[in-house]
Amino acid sequence: MSEIRRPERRLWRPFVDLVLCWIGLLALLGLTVTLSYQPLASFNFPVAMTIATIKAGLVAAIFMELRHRSGIIRAFAAAGFFWLAILLWLGLMDFLTRV
Repeated sequence: MSEIRRPERRLWRPFVDLVLCWIGLLALLGLTVTLSYQPLASFNFPVAMTIATIKAGLVAAIFMELRHRSGIIRAFAAAGFFWLAILLWLGLMDFLTRV
């Protein structure tokens, strides 16, 4: 009988990806904490949201494995983030337009 050939799995690659993701998240956390003590005035919220978006993208790419998935799964994940952005925008508009 012929032997079934399976693709070779490298166990160290996911470990390296996870460690790099962890280091990146810690660096972004340090940046967030550092910038929270800086007087950025009205730029404080946009900068914090930009850093949070980068963190969410990093987590989605690594832990949800979106970088290895097909286009339709990436589209649905992007739709979820788009819906979250709409909800945040509506909540902020309600808060900012109150008299």
